[in-house]
Amino acid sequence: MQNGEAMSPQDSKAAATVDPPEEQRANIHSQTPGSAEPSGPLLPPPSPPPPGPVFLTQLAHGSPTGRIHGWTNVKELYAKIAKVFNIPASEVLPDLYLGNFRDSQDRDNLARHNITHILSIHDKAAPILEDMTYLCISAGDHSKQNLVQHFKDCIVFIHESRLKGEGCLVHCVAGVSRSVTLVVAYLMTVTGRTWVESLAAVRAARPSAGPNLGFLRQLEEFEKYELTQYRAWWTDKYKNNPFNDDEEVANLLVRKNLAMANGIASQRATNNT
Repeated sequence: MQNGEAMSPQDSKAAATVDPPEEQRANIHSQTPGSAEPSGPLLPPPSPPPPGPVFLTQLAHGSPTGRIHGWTNVKELYAKIAKVFNIPASEVLPDLYLGNFRDSQDRDNLARHNITHILSIHDKAAPILEDMTYLCISAGDHSKQNLVQHFKDCIVFIHESRLKGEGCLVHCVAGVSRSVTLVVAYLMTVTGRTWVESLAAVRAARPSAGPNLGFLRQLEEFEKYELTQYRAWWTDKYKNNPFNDDEEVANLLVRKNLAMANGIASQRATNNT
């Protein structure tokens, strides 16, 4: 630095951290273990350990467990996470199931529901069981992940599995966000329902369903800009649709409304006691 030049914050910090004179350094290193000063140079605090499972590092940021709120300690958090992951696969429509990673490996349950097709969407999606037909999509559970680009392939995969009379399981890690988004898009396409109605129907079958905010925006934009074209494409491709999906979704919405009404009544009764 030249004479007369102003010292920058970086220069000030560097000047403040230069080594002390020789005699001061000797005094620092000669401190005894029982003294107030450290016996050696101060070391920076250790870095925090790397995060554990991904879902623990994504709380409230669109992860499967981002919909779990109100926990007060780690034990309670793990209990709520376990509850989400212990929810069994849910039947949304005939031959269409929504579940988690564990469901995708449960051979007994897969056979019980005649599931032969698995749509797997998560960060490391890959075929696992040899006797299954897979559609694997590598996608993270964060708001900037584009899922709309996969909607058409997923709709075809799900629908053609159902046309064969065979079950299709759509799953991510927890069966809460990514897989739910794909199933909602399928319901929207085959019934023409709005994304709000379709999500409500899915939640009637699987109450833990909760796509992250980014996926909800994508569903909203899909309805606004692309659903009409998708409906025309789907109707042209599958002219003879043997399913009563409109009625199935209507029944799910009735169930959802009844559950909400019962919940409100129960809360009022609790408040009045």
